[in-house]
Amino acid sequence: MQIIQSEYKIEEETTKDAILSILSDKYCRPILKSIMDKPKSVMEIAAETKIPISTVYRRMQTLHDNKLVHISGMISDDGKKLFLYKSKIKGIKSRFDQGQIEVGLILNH
Repeated sequence: MQIIQSEYKIEEETTKDAILSILSDKYCRPILKSIMDKPKSVMEIAAETKIPISTVYRRMQTLHDNKLVHISGMISDDGKKLFLYKSKIKGIKSRFDQGQIEVGLILNH
């Protein structure tokens, strides 16, 4: 069975820099891995990754600002708002060749 991966190539230099910064962040990588297959709340992500809740919130804002996560919301039985986060990407490909940087996102369907 062959798996076809959709890849989106990043053209804008500032976006490339932001994506590479996220890739190098020691907290963003485990957060993205945690929410790759199933949407999760910040509390679930923090418990699973052992990353402080405040750090998860800050990184989720960065990931959202760079359009790497999908946010869905719901209201719990006790009336509280609950946001769930899911990664829009399965991976990031980067290449540095003769001074040129190529960055591509492997989309998460």
